[in-house]
Amino acid sequence: MSSFSDSLQCMDQLMREAQVPTILITSKQIPDFSTRAPVATKEMIVTALSQMSRVSNVFRYVDYEVDLVRQDTVQNLTNILLNNNQIQLQRPSLYFSGAISYVDQNVLNNRGNVGTSATRLETGYSRNRTATVVALELHLGDFRTRTLIPGMDSANEVIIGNGGEGLDLAGRIGEYGWQFNVGKDYAQGSGAAVRTLVELAVIELAGKWAKVPYWQCLTLEQTHPNFQRQLRDWYEEGVEGVHQGLVKQSLVSKGYMPKTLASDVNPTVVFRQALARFQSDQGMVVTGVVDFPTYERALRDFVSLDDKGSLVRYGWRTVTPDPVPVAWNDPLPLPSSQQAYGHKPTSRTLNLQIENIMNGRTQFEVGEQIFLSAKVSRNSYVACYLANANGSVIRLIPNAITNAYVTASQAIRLPDWMSPNPGYVIETAGAGTEGLMCVATDEDVSQLLSEPLRSPAFTPLQGMTGLAEVVKAYESSLKTKPFSHTTVEWKVAPRRPAAAGQGKSP
Repeated sequence: MSSFSDSLQCMDQLMREAQVPTILITSKQIPDFSTRAPVATKEMIVTALSQMSRVSNVFRYVDYEVDLVRQDTVQNLTNILLNNNQIQLQRPSLYFSGAISYVDQNVLNNRGNVGTSATRLETGYSRNRTATVVALELHLGDFRTRTLIPGMDSANEVIIGNGGEGLDLAGRIGEYGWQFNVGKDYAQGSGAAVRTLVELAVIELAGKWAKVPYWQCLTLEQTHPNFQRQLRDWYEEGVEGVHQGLVKQSLVSKGYMPKTLASDVNPTVVFRQALARFQSDQGMVVTGVVDFPTYERALRDFVSLDDKGSLVRYGWRTVTPDPVPVAWNDPLPLPSSQQAYGHKPTSRTLNLQIENIMNGRTQFEVGEQIFLSAKVSRNSYVACYLANANGSVIRLIPNAITNAYVTASQAIRLPDWMSPNPGYVIETAGAGTEGLMCVATDEDVSQLLSEPLRSPAFTPLQGMTGLAEVVKAYESSLKTKPFSHTTVEWKVAPRRPAAAGQGKSP
């Protein structure tokens, strides 16, 4: 394990998602001309490449040693078989070249000592801190021409810290004397420092060569200008296969298209329509093609971090859509959410919030007004239902003012508190628990719902008590059609009596 173990596994998964083909690679010796970091840097490169290829099988290392001093039994047998034409070596395509460029010792030197002296007791305390900087330059070369590839370079530094603390006590009690020393030393050696540099450089160079967003695996910010320029350069170089492969994997994981298609389905059309739906949900211009904004947006959430900034997931969150074998006649993606997409997307989230002035408030009194908002992660048809403490349920939207179709970038206000004349208000009715539930679907399902659910807005749903029965009615009406629903609840207490002299005016 090292500080970049998770990042190497992340790169392995990213290479697999991009379907990067297997390539043969080797390395020169990586010398240290300062002789202050005597470590096996080349072997560290081999280990890093191996960890990056466990699943993707991207890199196969060509192990051949020409230095007579370093040749062993395997190398000697290889030479014999080569001379007898009984073995054939494949020529690598790439090779690593570089060196530990410098080791600057004692760039920081901080020492301190303090002591006391008394008749019967003497104390002393000392502390020291030193720092050494190690730098590694690594390049990627084309083996066929023995030229270093422009832009395939990495230059990084790491600081090695050393320190120590000591405490001395000496004293005399009567005729007897006692003393003891307490010390603590720590050191971060050059070996671990060089391994960190090697793994960082291998990730950087492999990512640049494969043209995949390697900085995500290093938990670096996707929107950094340097990385945005790198993405733009890759996109303009026209590596369409890699672009589409990564974007397709992202769409599959998000539920926009199935992983496998029926035999009578045109995969190109399915991909374009799924891409159009993704673009629409993201508020982009719907083109159905992988342009740069779509490419950058689709790759943005490959990794997930915890509160401490550590990798907790690499790979897109997977959602399993249900494939539907349909016939495709229209060759162009339609900018409408009512079209058939060859699947039933399920990766939708609904976010409901109470928007009263005191955020996070969940306690109200009878007669208070409540303001809420609803936001959906994908373009959807949304219906919202309000239940009072007695279980009576009414539909708020859609209504005569607000339609059902909601875009991913739109927040619905319930009621519209920005309007001087909102169509309705939400006011707590009685003590107990009240709640609001919103349901989202990909298409307009109003005609498929049971009779109570088709009641006019703001009228009680006959035969239904509570929001749980609304969910059951949707399940019964839509059968296999997917839908998403989210509920927010709040407590209602009886109104507190007004203080003396503060009653209402007539």
